Amino acid sequence: MKLFAEMFTIGPGNKDHHPALRCAVGVFVPLITLVLLGRLDVAIFASFGAFTGIYGRGEPHAVRFVLQLRAGLLMLLVIFLAALAARMGPAWGLDAATHTWLLVLATTLVAGACSVAISWLRLRPAGSLFHIFAFAAIASIPNQPPLWQGMLVAVLTTVFALLVGFSSRILPSHRTPWTRPPRIRRTATEKRTAWLEGLGYLVAAGLAGTLATWAGSRLGFGHNYWAMVAAVVPLVGHTTRHRVRRGIQRIIGTVLGLLVLAAVLLVGLQPWQTVLVMALCQFGAEMFIIRQYLLAQVFVTPLALISTLLVVPASPAFLLRDRIVETVIGAAVGITVVLAPALWRRVRSRQGGVTTAA
Repeated sequence: MKLFAEMFTIGPGNKDHHPALRCAVGVFVPLITLVLLGRLDVAIFASFGAFTGIYGRGEPHAVRFVLQLRAGLLMLLVIFLAALAARMGPAWGLDAATHTWLLVLATTLVAGACSVAISWLRLRPAGSLFHIFAFAAIASIPNQPPLWQGMLVAVLTTVFALLVGFSSRILPSHRTPWTRPPRIRRTATEKRTAWLEGLGYLVAAGLAGTLATWAGSRLGFGHNYWAMVAAVVPLVGHTTRHRVRRGIQRIIGTVLGLLVLAAVLLVGLQPWQTVLVMALCQFGAEMFIIRQYLLAQVFVTPLALISTLLVVPASPAFLLRDRIVETVIGAAVGITVVLAPALWRRVRSRQGGVTTAA
């Protein structure tokens, strides 16, 4: 009952509307520009470039700029590799099934490597969830725009996010001292923790991707990377209880978010209206991502699916079905990975007790 009550508890606010507004602007301006230019084919590059703005949300301007610069460069690398991976199948003459399995393997490696990189760079939010999503989503697009155009959009969006990040310095009342952050000094414990976390992301993402791909090939659903994204959600947290709670919140929040998305799709929005909805969802997600993860997922779910529909139109019914199935698979795998070490220690402890008694 305590775990159930915690899932619906909202933490106190801490000027969350400031980073939420920055992130919403960082998404809306690039996307509405692409709508006006008639270039929705590169919209997904802008969407993931805008993720730069979610880092360093509560830091002074100088520290925020450095953190966002590190995060932006890492995301640009992931986007570039994803665009190359998307071209791997046609270039090598691979069939669809083989290409899909190679993308699962590549996404798994990105999950582990970016988790280590995020820990190494001490970025927050922790983990490689956004990088898994960015890599797999872009690599899965069948009709890729010219590489230089996609990367140009990603770079310009990242630069815009950096500018928005310290735009409040215009107001003297919001200005913070521009002091360089201290050099990162990693202890042996931090290094070991980073590698162990990376291993956890590798296992969770790989197992979820494998199960989702195998089940999808037999049951007829796709978007296996959504399972990989959901699988790493429970890996973030200081306690096992907190991690399990996040996995359950992911499932419940996704179901509620799909109801919101269904209502939005029934309206039949124009592209500019769709972009406005995305900006509002981004604002809502950042408002509650720290205070109430379940409620944040209600905004994240339609945001993720709408961004996919902008680039690759698909049947809304199939998208809704795939999202919930993949989320359940991924969250279940993630919770299992979280609980496995504790269960293993308990088994070993009991075995040790029986041996001692004998």
